Amino acid sequence: GSGLSREPRSRAVEQVHLRCTAGSLQWMYPARALRVLLEPNLASAQHATVCIKPASDFQGASIYVERAGQLHLVVSEAQGARPHLVSCFGAHSPPGVALFLQASPQRDISRRTASFQYELLSNQSAAGPDFKKMALVEAMCRPCDNVELLMAICSSDFVVKGSIRNVSHDSENHMSQVDVSVQKVYRQKNRIFQQEEGSGEWRGPIRTLLQCKVKKGGGDFLFTGNEHFGEAWLGCAPRFKDFMLVYQAARERGANPCEFELN
Repeated sequence: GSGLSREPRSRAVEQVHLRCTAGSLQWMYPARALRVLLEPNLASAQHATVCIKPASDFQGASIYVERAGQLHLVVSEAQGARPHLVSCFGAHSPPGVALFLQASPQRDISRRTASFQYELLSNQSAAGPDFKKMALVEAMCRPCDNVELLMAICSSDFVVKGSIRNVSHDSENHMSQVDVSVQKVYRQKNRIFQQEEGSGEWRGPIRTLLQCKVKKGGGDFLFTGNEHFGEAWLGCAPRFKDFMLVYQAARERGANPCEFELN
């Protein structure tokens, strides 16, 4: 939508209702204010966490979240130029989450766009009450047990076999990135892992929380995880030989929840 479509002298706050579990909003020429209600049609919505990621060209407004009738700053216009900043907060009330976009005062009518992506996440592994500086609450640092690992190969957005080329850390945004050299892509939701021109090698980046203290290790791993905002986030990542022992033992007992391509 556009702020130019509003009556110039109107002081009313326009409301927008978004009922999907993931999506995006684009507000061009921000003027006055916009209230965005995230009301996903899920029975468990009150037990969820909402994460938002501003676009790299976010301009013209600041984003607040409403809690108990008060507004708390989530994204300022100055922070909007940092595209990797993801803010998460709990959805504690059944109606959903209310965001308040306050347009910044402007002296001219040059085009500005306040846009962001949002996702509704499960709160099963919430990292505490303050998600302001946390990246995504589904990222977990502890090793997966065998049951979680067997489920991960069935339900993850991506499953790849590969080795770690490099690990880089971003202390400002509390994130780490693992650059993976891929031997085999078993599954990927989108084309995060791609074949490089020239070398023909398959590579891709995987993100995780800085607090997980990921280090470069030798050997082959099975990397699993989910995609958020077009990025791969690390889930279970056992050494491949350890995964094979777990999977083959479960298959012999008939305890594997899904078939996995071994060859």
